[in-house]
Amino acid sequence: MNPFSSGTRLRDMIRAIRACKTAAEERTVVRKECAAIRAAISENDQDYRHRNLAKLMFIHMLGYPTHFGQMECLKLIAAAGFPEKRIGYLGLMLLLDERQEVLMLVTNSLKQDLNHSNHYIVGLALCALGNICSAEMAHDLAPEVERLLQSRDPNIKKKAALCSIRIIRKVADLAENFMGPAASLLKEKHHGVLIAGVQLCTDLCKASAKALEYLRKNCTDVSVRILRDVSNSAYAPEYDVSGITDPFLHIRVLRLMRILGQDDADTSEYMNDILAQVATKTESNKNAGNAILYECVETIMGIEATSGLRVLAINILGRFLSNRDNNIRYVALNMLMKAIVVDSQAVQRHRATILECVKDSDASIRKRALELIFLLVNETNVQSLTKELIDYLEVSDQDFKEDLAGKICSIVEKFSPEKLWYIDQMLKVLSEAGNYVKDEVWHALIVVISNAPELHGYTVRSLFKALHTSCEEKSLVRVALWCIGEYGDMLVKNVDVLAKEELITVKESDVVDVVETALKRHSSDITTRAMSLIALLKLSSRFPILSERIQEIIVHQKGSLVLELQQRSIEFNSIIQKHQNIRSSVVERMPVLDLSAYNLKRAASSPASMASQKPALAASSGASLKVPNGVNNHTSAPLVDLLDLGSDDVPQASSSTSEFLTDLLGMDLTAPSTTGKPAGADLLMDLLSVGTSSSSSVPADLLAPKSVPHAQDKAQPITFESLSLSSVDPFTNLTQKSTPSAPGLSPVIDLLEGLNSNDILPREEAATFPSITAFQSSSLRITFKFSKQPRKPQVTLIQADFFNLSSNDYTDFLFQAAVPKFIQLHLDPASSNVLPGGGRGTVTQSLSLTNTLHGQKALAMRIRLAYKVNNQDKMEQGQISNFPPGL
Repeated sequence: MNPFSSGTRLRDMIRAIRACKTAAEERTVVRKECAAIRAAISENDQDYRHRNLAKLMFIHMLGYPTHFGQMECLKLIAAAGFPEKRIGYLGLMLLLDERQEVLMLVTNSLKQDLNHSNHYIVGLALCALGNICSAEMAHDLAPEVERLLQSRDPNIKKKAALCSIRIIRKVADLAENFMGPAASLLKEKHHGVLIAGVQLCTDLCKASAKALEYLRKNCTDVSVRILRDVSNSAYAPEYDVSGITDPFLHIRVLRLMRILGQDDADTSEYMNDILAQVATKTESNKNAGNAILYECVETIMGIEATSGLRVLAINILGRFLSNRDNNIRYVALNMLMKAIVVDSQAVQRHRATILECVKDSDASIRKRALELIFLLVNETNVQSLTKELIDYLEVSDQDFKEDLAGKICSIVEKFSPEKLWYIDQMLKVLSEAGNYVKDEVWHALIVVISNAPELHGYTVRSLFKALHTSCEEKSLVRVALWCIGEYGDMLVKNVDVLAKEELITVKESDVVDVVETALKRHSSDITTRAMSLIALLKLSSRFPILSERIQEIIVHQKGSLVLELQQRSIEFNSIIQKHQNIRSSVVERMPVLDLSAYNLKRAASSPASMASQKPALAASSGASLKVPNGVNNHTSAPLVDLLDLGSDDVPQASSSTSEFLTDLLGMDLTAPSTTGKPAGADLLMDLLSVGTSSSSSVPADLLAPKSVPHAQDKAQPITFESLSLSSVDPFTNLTQKSTPSAPGLSPVIDLLEGLNSNDILPREEAATFPSITAFQSSSLRITFKFSKQPRKPQVTLIQADFFNLSSNDYTDFLFQAAVPKFIQLHLDPASSNVLPGGGRGTVTQSLSLTNTLHGQKALAMRIRLAYKVNNQDKMEQGQISNFPPGL
């Protein structure tokens, strides 16, 4: 016999394919066999049709095209014998899927076979329908499947139940037809039928709310009885798995009970006893028992269980954390992250075990445990947990340091009880992982240090000592350089020594040596070197005796290949050499940085917050949202219910030059100084700050010469010929007179030429008004604090403080405001979109109101507050009319 004729047996073809040594030989064998099968199909060979289809199925599993044999499946299904139908249905399930149009031809055959007297043929039809059923076939064949659910044969019942699951997943509207038969299946004794019936009930509950109510009423007691019987049953060899009777049925029933008991206290109470029994009796030394326990914990957390039962479930997860199997520990950590929302106190008891998981050798377990620890931290345990995490940071893997350091910094910043502890912990993190933390971390540390004048001496001494042990950690070096530049004299004089400190003796030359080392170290980047130059410039004023040495170090950078360092060197040398009379005022200590303003800016610039934060409401035509980059965004759809405040139509004022500079330079040229320092000095202090080295150009229409008024009318205006956005290039393009520089270099601009410290005049104080309670409900309170700018009586600055009077945290918190058309509204981003409950914190937001009819009409405002409590949307609104007089 020809080995490639249509009469070749399947085993012979498989043997010939497996004997091939190369892929080319295999393709040759398959191609010849497919040609023989095509020839047999064209000759309508009925004797070997089933054999040819079996070969096609094997060829299909090897990945070769077999579409030419699809019609052979239909012919075999239409045959009368069981062997032909079996091969035909098997080919139908393997070679076709529900998207094939040829399935329309098989619906009638399926209907006939579902009504066949031979239960084996009925089973074949049910299997095929359960695998390839489409929506059209579900509508046509649902009555037959529903009838078969009441068959006496348990195999037919089981297959009909599985087929019913496919039908209701395709057509949810048919779910109501299967409610009664599905409930009756739970009374069967056969475990196969029970598992299929329980799964059918589960899918019915997901597909239809009406089915859920029906099954909750009729199947709760039955499911409890099934679970009790199977958990208390004696040894049964047929269903035993590792000493546990039918764990598959256990798990299916527990999942059904979780759906039935969700958000229903009465049903949940009925389940409590059996769940406690399963949780305590099931052995955890085998995987089958662990699977049941995990599903039991999921069910307890998913229903309205009692607090004692929840504690029992969390204790089971605690035992999972001690298991040697990594998969079980990972599953337990995942489940604890969900459980902490339900009962955080019970999870806290396992804090030590979770902390050990942070040190696990498995990277995925370490990461998940760290996320869980972050959720467990609160005001009472923050110090102990932070100490443990920092101790582990010293020995952790390099790949894990970035995640661990980031979490520690977030914990310290969020829960620090005092500034001294915050500074100590941050210095420890920067000393161990300064190269792994993000820039905003050390930026925030500098802001906190600036706001703690009583700790300036302690901080600079701590940083000076840390530099000798962690000189390669760039973030630590940058913070140290900033502090040495600002408070270097305190380091030498040992100012404000704390009781716990060890006194150190530091000379002025030692301070300069440290900064010089940071400047010349090969691993220092441009930002670090630029900060070193600024620190040296400031030390030249703090330590006049070392001024010449500092000047030599700065002048040495004139030959730097980095243009920015070269430019700074020339400019700073000019300050030291030519402007002795004003150098001390130029490089005096930075004013206290506004912590709330920095937090607002940081929150607005965060990628996560920018992606999730919804724009605040700017309802009227003159209202707009003041975003950090100075772009005014209007809401796409006005909120009608907030707009009914007046009809006065006043044209919107255009932004002035000073407002443009305020946006561009990140400072306010017209606002009064909070520290009493001269306005010109504030400007220079801001220009000398260090940021990123990126630079971008201003649009051409903004580069025309403009005259910016000084804080006092008598002062001479500063002419801006052109303006650059470089934050590390303070003197570029700000010109009054240019002087020649060193040979081979471009002319250097001397901004300070002719400027005398006597030219700088003080500003007047801002007006203040009493604060008010703008809004109060049972859960929220809002207070407004008011202030005015000099010579701007129509502008009112408001700081809104939001207090959560309830015990729950409010997430996605959003404050919206609307004003009449004669008032212009500017809203800054809120300090956070999470409002803690129980008075554990507040959210602040700044507003600016410009009353164009000041003195004629009073201020008025409508507000709306949107937030989520336990993932449920809430909204409150009100009207404010009790503004103090004079606003």
